Amino acid sequence: MAAIGAVVFRTQILTALAKPLVEDDGPHTADAILVMGGDGFCTRIIKAAELAKAGYVPVVYVSSPPIFTAHEADFTIPFAIQHGYPATLFRALPSDADSTRDEAVLLGQMLRARNVHTVLLVTSNYHTARAVRLMRKYNRGLTFYVEPASDPYFRTNGWWHTRTGEKTFILEWTKHFAAALGI
Repeated sequence: MAAIGAVVFRTQILTALAKPLVEDDGPHTADAILVMGGDGFCTRIIKAAELAKAGYVPVVYVSSPPIFTAHEADFTIPFAIQHGYPATLFRALPSDADSTRDEAVLLGQMLRARNVHTVLLVTSNYHTARAVRLMRKYNRGLTFYVEPASDPYFRTNGWWHTRTGEKTFILEWTKHFAAALGI
């Protein structure tokens, strides 16, 4: 009987399993936006630029982990500029971070050094809950609000329709458990 219920309600069950991955505080005014690294589609930087253009913040800091022989912001900032956003809006924060936890520690230090107290965190929808939890954990004294950027392959109500959505779901839940265990 449970198997029949699982089949009948599979859409609701699969959607419910994805919802805890996404946190959305809505747009807030803040000292700055912080765009998390790791976005291969540039949806994060465009979402941040839109929010800045709407007047929520005066500056967009772009996390910039290494990619090939450069840093991610070397590609994402020019992409945003090509899409009509002013170069003066963006500031790259290059680092050697290779995890969200490492980014949380390093970026918090960088933000404090720039006298930032309130942050509108922009990252991919599936990454929001873990990213903001780690930012808050490692950066007491800073206030974080999170705003999701859409991901072309991940929607809470349809992630199972694409292989990339399935991989994103499994990988993000794995990272949630690893973060909860402190590894």
